[in-house]
Amino acid sequence: MPNYEYRCLTCRRRFDVFMTYSEYGTRPIACPHCSSQNVQRRIGRIRVAHSDESRLERLADPSKLEGLEDDPRALGRMMREMGSEVGEEMGPEFNEVVNRLEAGQSPEQIEQDLPDLGAGDGGGDFSGGMSDFDAD
Repeated sequence: MPNYEYRCLTCRRRFDVFMTYSEYGTRPIACPHCSSQNVQRRIGRIRVAHSDESRLERLADPSKLEGLEDDPRALGRMMREMGSEVGEEMGPEFNEVVNRLEAGQSPEQIEQDLPDLGAGDGGGDFSGGMSDFDAD
């Protein structure tokens, strides 16, 4: 059964009512706190589902890629957004790199500070364009 959200206009409290679709609009609703029938239906938040393809297309928008070579903070923000859109835990190394980029550290400095980054996974060199962090 669907859950409908209401707000009592008398006591100002919120409450939920469970009823069938056929009951909605015909069943009288009273506040469980003060018994008033002076209630208003609340519309809860909605979510818009995007396909994986549309989310990745949005990330590949050329306007989002402008200036990334010169701005480590923008690169870090973009990488964090990509990691979020992938919907999987990217791991501590990814988070470390993104945190350093967002703090303004250059990719070259990160590679110097973390020489073993990507070792053993067949990944390439970090400064070559995020090849270690491709979201396949």
